[in-house]
Amino acid sequence: MARVTVSIGSNIERDRHVCACLDALANTFGNLAISRVFESEPVGFEDGRNFYNLVAAFESDWSVGELQAWCKRLEFANGRCKNSPKFSPRTLDIDLLTVGERTGEHDGIALPRDEITHHAFVLRPLAELLPAARHPASGETYAALWATFELVGQRLWAVDFTWAGQRISQAD
Repeated sequence: MARVTVSIGSNIERDRHVCACLDALANTFGNLAISRVFESEPVGFEDGRNFYNLVAAFESDWSVGELQAWCKRLEFANGRCKNSPKFSPRTLDIDLLTVGERTGEHDGIALPRDEITHHAFVLRPLAELLPAARHPASGETYAALWATFELVGQRLWAVDFTWAGQRISQAD
């Protein structure tokens, strides 16, 4: 079994799609560790709708290809259009960040995902959720990576969020 981390984002019916994603993850993989939910301004998008972003972690013995295919099926089941432009609004975006300590390309997927060190909306929830865990490639802890991250043009803030009848996130 490997610890898998995924980033989850939505800027269309955010509450509904984030909850649907967490439901599907829990139903498929069992126990989840979940970061707080952050609202963030879109990065690179012309449509100005803010995103909800969070990170979830779980254990799995699935291959990288199986995990990636499952994530894509979940996106499509939640209304994501297969041929939508890269920087367009989305109901659900779920990306594999890490699968255990794997580095390099596995089943056509580069791990760990580059966005970890490039986007605050990925690194901050990951650093809060797993501060002492180490980035598989650099060996630095996520807390250390966040402490030195430059927030140039990337604003995000924690929001109140309830899933499965429990508050999983609280605003600062």
